[in-house]
Order: sequence, then structure tokens, then C-alpha cells
Amino acid sequence: MILHTLNQGPANRACLESCLEAMAPEDSLLLIEDGVYWLQPAFAELLPAQGKLFALSPDIQARGLEIALEQQVDDAGFVALSVSHDKVVSWF
Repeated sequence: MILHTLNQGPANRACLESCLEAMAPEDSLLLIEDGVYWLQPAFAELLPAQGKLFALSPDIQARGLEIALEQQVDDAGFVALSVSHDKVVSWF
């Protein structure tokens, strides 16, 4: 089980597509930094279903976004996700 972290926003759609192609059904995706922009309504249909999708709440707040995502995590949640998965793969 892999935690994929994505820090690229919609300007780099190829990065998201590569990440999603590499994800197995049991993997999770954590959006960080500019990756949280994918949560905007125009792009949300491209993302995995809730339960496998997480976003770093400080990055959402830092960008002034108002996103309704149940699985927002803080820095401690990021660490918890990292240790609960077998490995972490960063997409940037």
C-alpha cells in the first residue's frame, strides 16, 4: 500500500495523470502544496474517490481555498498517513 503525494497543480496535468496511472486500488493520494488546487470543482472529477483522497489542510488554508473534503489532514495527519502506508512516492 503506497501513499502518493502530489504537489503539482492543474498547470501540470501530466503529473497528475502519471500519478493516477501508477496508483493501485489500495493506494492513497495526498494533495500537498499547489496540488490542493485539484480540489476545485473544475478538476475534482479527475481525482480518486473519497476515502483514498486526502489533502493537507495548512496548504488549503495558505492558498485561501474553501474546500469541502472530509479527509483534510494537518501535519500530524500527514505523518500518520506516511507511517500507515508501506512507502511514500512523491510526484513533483
